[in-house]
Amino acid sequence: MKFLNKYNISKNIRFRSFEKTFEIFLSRKLKTIVETGTSRGKTKFFFIKRYNWKDGMSTPMFAELVDFINGELHTCDISSENIQSAKIFTKRFAKNIKFYVDDSVTFLQNFSKKIDLLYLDSLDGHNPVEASKHQLNEIKASLNKLHSKSLILLDDKGSKTNLSLNFLIQKNYQILFETDYQILLSFSK
Repeated sequence: MKFLNKYNISKNIRFRSFEKTFEIFLSRKLKTIVETGTSRGKTKFFFIKRYNWKDGMSTPMFAELVDFINGELHTCDISSENIQSAKIFTKRFAKNIKFYVDDSVTFLQNFSKKIDLLYLDSLDGHNPVEASKHQLNEIKASLNKLHSKSLILLDDKGSKTNLSLNFLIQKNYQILFETDYQILLSFSK
């Protein structure tokens, strides 16, 4: 997984949790990643899109991972502009990616495949009450698409995870790895 090394920079404060998630993902021989809240990047000089490391840049990392294993990435965002940015960042890996412009809860309710890795990063965490409600609704919408080896990576610990973490623990999920920014969980038998 040498490709991951280029994302290990000081500005990528979420790198360690992505690295651990990828390690477990590969050890379980998983293939399908579903992401809510795509990497939007930032604009420089009015038209040039650049990585925004504050956002973690999950979509390019997921795109390279699914290309490496011939898996698939399904990434959803309510903003068509964000989706267009993500397409720019991941154009080399387009054959393994499906993009959706939709509300993430609706998208997850209608998603018809099993999910191996669910990454929840939609809705900015500036309003923790609304962001936590939204993430909980995403979990509820996707629970029946998860299986015993599925991984769930929750972003923005402490602002979006306030309701979903307790809900998942009550459903027999356990924390596998945790940083100041993210929490990785899996079902515990």
